[in-house]
Amino acid sequence: MKTAVQLKVVFVVFFVLGCASGISKQTRSQVTFSDSFKILQADPDKYTGETVLLGGKILKTLATSDSSEITVLELSLSQQDRPVDGEKSEGRYLVRSNQFLDPTIYKKDTLLTVVGKISGKENRKIGDFDYIYPIVEEIEIKLWPPEYRAAPRFHFGFGIGKTF
Repeated sequence: MKTAVQLKVVFVVFFVLGCASGISKQTRSQVTFSDSFKILQADPDKYTGETVLLGGKILKTLATSDSSEITVLELSLSQQDRPVDGEKSEGRYLVRSNQFLDPTIYKKDTLLTVVGKISGKENRKIGDFDYIYPIVEEIEIKLWPPEYRAAPRFHFGFGIGKTF
């Protein structure tokens, strides 16, 4: 009987940890912007000072000894706050931090979730196209490990062979 209760407790703990959000509850409670990224991108200056929760894929990281900037391709978030890779994107944004974020760790194609304050916009070019990047001043960043997807573990075939 005691073992069954212990197993249930262990199961509940692992279940809760498996469903845990990528961002701390304390930081998540600071989020004040709940509209879509498309609305934010249309007029970032209108939302200056708002705290956002965004996800995406790192395109580039530039770092100095005391600050960093990450260019991010926006992706929608799952219920666990993990970016859903392969989904359509509504645009790009810049994450700025007052600390050194190592480009080897914050590398291209890594998925991230960020909570930060909107501090305006910056116009840059993508090819010949002028593009408006909302600027997010980082409060908390969560980097996500790659998802492991095992291939099916079966084989069907005919043949005669010998292995040495």
